[in-house]
Amino acid sequence: MSDSVNTIEQRETWPAVWKGWRRKCPNCGTGPMMRGYLKVRDACPVCRQELHHHRADDGPAYLTILIVGHLMAPGLHIAFTTWRPEPLILFTIFAVLCVGLSLYLLPRLKGAMIAFQWARGLHGFSQTS
Repeated sequence: MSDSVNTIEQRETWPAVWKGWRRKCPNCGTGPMMRGYLKVRDACPVCRQELHHHRADDGPAYLTILIVGHLMAPGLHIAFTTWRPEPLILFTIFAVLCVGLSLYLLPRLKGAMIAFQWARGLHGFSQTS
């Protein structure tokens, strides 16, 4: 029983997540994971690692909202209590910051989530492939 467990190759989780954050293949780290902004390739063009098994679904969007909200809410409070800017100026600045940060984080969190699934062998990513 323990021999069969030892024969399965263990994948390093954090290096894979870092590769996914950079939107690269979690296996080789050089091939692009995404075909577009959020569209995941069926397989890596470099090492042919299949990526179509992923089940990121709404996870990256929830994480993006969580991170952006936790960064912007205190910033909004500090900016309002410290400088008391006009409401329209405050809204404009924070709307641009929220949209920009969300657009930056969403594909990176999706890549990291897919790489995490790959490293742990979840949702069809077998440990032997």
